[in-house]
Amino acid sequence: MHDHVIVVLGASNKPERFSNRAIRLLMEYGYHVIPVHPKLENIEGLVVKHELSNIPRQVDTLSMYVGCERSARLIDEIVAMKPVRVIFNPGSECEALELALYHSDIPFVHDCTLMMLEQGRF
Repeated sequence: MHDHVIVVLGASNKPERFSNRAIRLLMEYGYHVIPVHPKLENIEGLVVKHELSNIPRQVDTLSMYVGCERSARLIDEIVAMKPVRVIFNPGSECEALELALYHSDIPFVHDCTLMMLEQGRF
């Protein structure tokens, strides 16, 4: 069991969605996963947080599964959360957020959480 806290922003309860697949694989690898979605209550047996500000713990990794239109509105919350790193999964890139992370000394990568896990690069 890892003590790392992984937040999945844009979590889905649909098994075919990449964010849901990532949640399941992260759990399989023993990570503490916190899904974030504005309306869902439960995903894969985990309690869903509706807002990033509701996460009381230090976040080791923020795995992004929302597009720039949504994440740009969350820049202040994401920076305030001070995750150790941010992963921009394909389709979640956002120049404004990346600039804010850069200026806040929060490392980020453009990669795929699923691939990183499967290839031992997580």
